[in-house]
Amino acid sequence: MKVLTKNTDYAVRALLELAFAQGKFLSAKEIADKQKIPYEFLRKILRRLIKEKIVTSREGGSGGFQLRLKPSQVRLADLIQIFQGEVQISECLFRDKICSNRKNCVLRQNILQVEKKVVEEFNAITIESLMEQMKGRG
Repeated sequence: MKVLTKNTDYAVRALLELAFAQGKFLSAKEIADKQKIPYEFLRKILRRLIKEKIVTSREGGSGGFQLRLKPSQVRLADLIQIFQGEVQISECLFRDKICSNRKNCVLRQNILQVEKKVVEEFNAITIESLMEQMKGRG
């Protein structure tokens, strides 16, 4: 089970770079170089973040990408949803078929509670909170 995929990880790193730029436009190349993210991979991620209205872009010599939202408004849970879908610990599948015991399964009820807590924790993590942690490290 992967908690975060490469797409989500790269999106967080790119958003942190944009947030620290404090409203300045950064090129995808600058972000890719600083964060050591493959350039073409980053371009796809940035396009998705533009579509989701988290990032904005501007063409031209002084163009690039800019964080559209406040860092406090960008939650890790939202990024996971965008790049991975719902947080799901168990799919309740057996040999590619939905489990027939799904409604009465006590394990599933417990797993759903764990998923709920995980989502709550991911909702508490924002780009701003990550920035604060990074500043605290020196």
